[in-house]
Amino acid sequence: MRTHTGEKPYTFGQCGKSYSEKRSLDIHMRIHTGEKPFTCDQCGCGRSYMRSEHLNRHMRTHTGEKPYTCGQCGKSYSEKISLEIHMRVHTGEKPYACDQCGKSFSGKRNLKFHIRVHTGEKPFTCDQCGRSFATKAHLGRHMTIHTGEKPHNHLKRHQTVHTGEKPYKCSHCDKRFGLSECLKQHERIHTGEKPYMCSHCDKRFSQSANLKQHERIHTGEKPYMCSQCDKRFSGSQCLKRHERIHTGEKPFTCDQCGKSFAEKGKILRHMRSHTGEKPFTCDQCGKSFTEKGNFVKHMRSHTGERPYTCDQCGNSFTSKEILKVHMSPQRRETVHL
Repeated sequence: MRTHTGEKPYTFGQCGKSYSEKRSLDIHMRIHTGEKPFTCDQCGCGRSYMRSEHLNRHMRTHTGEKPYTCGQCGKSYSEKISLEIHMRVHTGEKPYACDQCGKSFSGKRNLKFHIRVHTGEKPFTCDQCGRSFATKAHLGRHMTIHTGEKPHNHLKRHQTVHTGEKPYKCSHCDKRFGLSECLKQHERIHTGEKPYMCSHCDKRFSQSANLKQHERIHTGEKPYMCSQCDKRFSGSQCLKRHERIHTGEKPFTCDQCGKSFAEKGKILRHMRSHTGEKPFTCDQCGKSFTEKGNFVKHMRSHTGERPYTCDQCGNSFTSKEILKVHMSPQRRETVHL
């Protein structure tokens, strides 16, 4: 009847909180006493909890049991709340809104992390180099730079290559993704959202990884070192590309002529020699180019810009290559003759 009457006769003297049942009061008192009577009996664990249901949830980490299954994609979870949050991926529900920018989130925890973009709070600090991060997960990823460990989520991301599973669909263009974070990043192409701001120059980015790499321009940090020549890099991809100089690896192969390349950008440019595509067009004369670099150089014929200057005579040139020819010993000898 107390459910209907609202009567709460059991009151705790220390904090004044009241309950309708004595059992609820007993459980609450453990917050003050620190009592945790429910202990995990698995070997080497021994974790204790205030409530039996908390122990039951914990036990699933040992048994691997995931009793809560999504009816739409079949993904399973060990906790009911995790399934409820997951369901919002399918329904699109985002009940937690930021009061500063209006952005909405499917989980309360995600909103909490987002707010740190505005406040600049970075409560998680690396004990190796002193760098701070907004989330524990970001600190964990950063620590792999020091430990050399390859995290489990990298394996999970890699496995989707083999399974082909893509349960996350973009609501704007129907493109599908294997991971929810990939979908989030992709959707910013449509929304134009750039939630990550550089604390040095206020430049904004759609992805935290891009912000992190950009900030190294200001800090000079180069945490990735080549094991062959000790050259250092600000980004892991830059190191990976560099290491191919030593290994000779050319993983990108043209399916038209069999030519291989060390970088993805180079094979994309090469493919235009087969397709004839010239995506860079001058709006002044209509001339088109296969490469952006050649397009930029061409535009200088219209603007008159000559950004490369000889430090010997002060003459300026439209490209680095022409300056090199000008600076060559053979050229200087011809001029003196």
